[in-house]
Amino acid sequence: MSVEDAVGRLRDLAGARRRSHGTAAEVTADTLRELIMEGGLRPGDRVVEESLLEPLEVSRNTLREAFRLLVREKLLEHKVNRGVFVRVLTATDVDDLFTVRVLIELTALRRSREPNWTAMTEAVAQGRAYAAAEDWLGVGTANMRFHKAIVASVGSARLDEIMDQLTAELRLGFHEMGDPRAFHEKYLTRNAAIADAVSQGDIEGAVLQLQEYLDDAKSEMLAAFTA
Repeated sequence: MSVEDAVGRLRDLAGARRRSHGTAAEVTADTLRELIMEGGLRPGDRVVEESLLEPLEVSRNTLREAFRLLVREKLLEHKVNRGVFVRVLTATDVDDLFTVRVLIELTALRRSREPNWTAMTEAVAQGRAYAAAEDWLGVGTANMRFHKAIVASVGSARLDEIMDQLTAELRLGFHEMGDPRAFHEKYLTRNAAIADAVSQGDIEGAVLQLQEYLDDAKSEMLAAFTA
């Protein structure tokens, strides 16, 4: 995503988020988090206040408070006398992120209140559309929406907040994986298989597939981070 595309997308996200509840700083943090999850900010990028004030339409104090919130979420980091930067993940971060994913996502599949899994199937369709257009950054975003849909099916606002943070942090890990097509394409197919299993009522079969999926993704990412 180019700088121009990122700024344009930030305006779109900010416009949608202004209808959200929360303080101005919380809404601004939500907007920036979503941009990170979509791949609009990359690990190591310097986050320049002046470039964000106009598209976000917020004050400098509000933006700085949003930065502080995202630093606590481990998405940004403040470097003394240098500024604010998008955080670069470590192998330890990746290992911990997948520990949390296994605990949350497998339990969510088993405890879902979703009668028809619409959000999951829509995410699979979005991923396929992005793949057809060879937009592999978009495929990664659709993948994150698929996993957020699994957790959202439980109906817990707190779990949804955790997944918002988790998927944004995972996107930072995706940037370290080299060719995005080589990484994302096979998982798009596996998302579809999980969605098919749950639509047929085979929840335990879907859980087993998801467990293997997460184990494989963890191993692949850790190998990239420790190479």
